[in-house]
Amino acid sequence: MAVNTSPESALPVGEVSRLIGGWVDRLGAVWVEGQITQLSRRPGAGVVFMTLRDPSYDISVSVTCYRQVFDAVADVVGEGARVVVLAKPEWYAPRGQLSLRAAEIRPVGVGELLARLEQLKKALAGEGLFAPERKKPLPFLPQLIGLVCGRASAAERDVLENARRRWPAVRFEVRNVPVQGVHAVPQVVQAVKELDALDEVDVIIVARGGGSVEDLLPFSDEQLVRAVAECRTPVVSAIGHEPDNPLLDHVADLRASTPTDAAKKVVPDVGEELERVRQLRDRARRCVEAYLAREERGLAHALARPSIEDPHRMVDERAAQVSSLAERSRRCLGHLLDRADSELTHTHARVVALSPAATLKRGYAVLQRADGHAVRAAGEVTAGEALRARVAEGGFSVRVEEPVRVEGSEEV
Repeated sequence: MAVNTSPESALPVGEVSRLIGGWVDRLGAVWVEGQITQLSRRPGAGVVFMTLRDPSYDISVSVTCYRQVFDAVADVVGEGARVVVLAKPEWYAPRGQLSLRAAEIRPVGVGELLARLEQLKKALAGEGLFAPERKKPLPFLPQLIGLVCGRASAAERDVLENARRRWPAVRFEVRNVPVQGVHAVPQVVQAVKELDALDEVDVIIVARGGGSVEDLLPFSDEQLVRAVAECRTPVVSAIGHEPDNPLLDHVADLRASTPTDAAKKVVPDVGEELERVRQLRDRARRCVEAYLAREERGLAHALARPSIEDPHRMVDERAAQVSSLAERSRRCLGHLLDRADSELTHTHARVVALSPAATLKRGYAVLQRADGHAVRAAGEVTAGEALRARVAEGGFSVRVEEPVRVEGSEEV
């Protein structure tokens, strides 16, 4: 509402700012469209600052929002993006500054498409369709390559020409399908499934030239992504150019930046392989020659050893040692036998000297009773008892007349 003022009743700056703030506060939330020209996301801050500009009228306004509001579209919104913002105007009285407090941010046009694709990408990634462990390795030399591409397209020509230039014997099973428009997705899916069902197809290439985001949308379709994920044959994605990144690139077993790059990654170069074979053959020859030279040196070193040069030398040395030990053993055994003979002679002499026969030869006799027991005392016999006397040269019979007792001993 208007305020009555005059040069004599002018309002202070603070009052004017307060009034403007009151008028702004009465405004409700509005949808505002513009282009983000400046974006500030300070680490740890809970508020994001940006500048929203209208290129047609060269007008800009500051916008603030809580971090959680901006994080919802942070993956697809950046500087230069056109957005639609639901915001409430705010007036900062101390500086007399107008800004917008955003409650919701939506991308416009391509940004909206990218936002939907980003949401689909997150959902499919959450299911594990993009996991690295699901990727299948490509064969070294595919015998038959399945190719899904547009009819008479530059992508088809690039793949076929580059592949055959690298390996002339390579064969292709081509499926020409629409690569954009409403019929692209079902026909591309059908072509991929047909090629996957052929046992002789070793790898499948899905190729398309560059285009706008809208043109490449069929290759980010969920139906196509799931069909490729179910393939048992390795799939190569060759869509657009290097900056293009449809969802097919994430689910495919290999991403090629261009159709030409796909041909280079799938088909080996015959010249490079022949050169690699030559290098490996030369390396194998060098390894064998080095091995033979090493073994020859080892054999020469072994032949130079004394045991090989004069093999009988060791036997002769051992024979001399055996002869020496045998002679030594004979001498030792002779000494032992001589000493044992001497000891035996002395022992025999002592035994003979101490034997009863030697005593008898000195004139002694042994009296034996009829039962063969020797008489040791006079008290053991009686008068008239017959005894047997044994002397050195035989024996004879005796009879006891009367036992005679000798003091200190008993004798008959």
